[in-house]
Amino acid sequence: MSFIEKMWFQPTPTYMIIKWLFLPFMLLFWLIALIRRWGYQAGWLKSHEVPVPVIIVGNISVGGNGKTPLVVYLANWLVDNGYKPGILSRGYGGKSSFYPAGVDAQSDAKKVGDEPILIKQRVTCPVVVDPKRPRGAKYLVDKYHCNIILCDDGLQHYALSRDIEIVVVDGTRRHGNTWLLPMGPLRESETRLASVDYVINNGGPIKNNEILMEIMPDDLINVSDVSKSSLLTALNDEVTAVAAIGNPQRFFSLLEKHQVSLKETRSFIDHYQFTQEDFPEGTIVMTEKDAVKCRNIAKNTWWFLPIRAELPDSFLGHLKTQIESIQKEK
Repeated sequence: MSFIEKMWFQPTPTYMIIKWLFLPFMLLFWLIALIRRWGYQAGWLKSHEVPVPVIIVGNISVGGNGKTPLVVYLANWLVDNGYKPGILSRGYGGKSSFYPAGVDAQSDAKKVGDEPILIKQRVTCPVVVDPKRPRGAKYLVDKYHCNIILCDDGLQHYALSRDIEIVVVDGTRRHGNTWLLPMGPLRESETRLASVDYVINNGGPIKNNEILMEIMPDDLINVSDVSKSSLLTALNDEVTAVAAIGNPQRFFSLLEKHQVSLKETRSFIDHYQFTQEDFPEGTIVMTEKDAVKCRNIAKNTWWFLPIRAELPDSFLGHLKTQIESIQKEK
């Protein structure tokens, strides 16, 4: 855990004092964010609409809260229910020479980011990366004839008009010290949750009207040869667990929960670009997002753990009714 994360999530006396040094910067961040949001609400800044429902899956805090498995789940659920969804991502960590950029399972993470590739490996619908979300959404409608857009992140990107807002909350870390950036981990204050349609709780005690999302592991898949798989319980040796995600401890805890014997854990910053020197000898277990960046350097003892989200039928039923109502209005 980095120094800044300790300040956000570990309320020790030392970090509680240090955080006040960031107060001027937090006030500046708050003022800029407030003026920007007022600008969109007042019409000074333009929000662009597309002729299909737009669902934003985002959060009010930085770091990995579990948006990606939810986006994958919703995309496949929409396909199963007869929709033609398209997934739009900013492609954080990638730098393409052109936008909008279509994503396939063999795309280069350095160009489109790691999360869009992970998502594309799990869905049949189109995935497009574009930092200008209105342009990317229009591209999905015009080129792929999508009749609903799933926006991976983008809660604070008001240039794209939205119909449904879903916020994912880390059920364990919650919102840390509850201060705005950089004094705390929040992009917007907790009061923002009152205005969204759904708050999804990723694996923690439920508060208010939150909806519980459970994360379940699938079989391990070999990083260098994806045709090989193994049961998680079949790991006989002690393993080194590696994660470069927003909250690596959640991944390590998931492995321990399923009785994986961990010799060592290695955490890196989110979206870290790995080299072979980052890995010790022996059996490695990493996240699926990290495996995307390790395909060309992996050894046959490296495995990744796919995960899947599970959500209550009551939430899905309500969401389906809401989408149908929006379609009639469009």
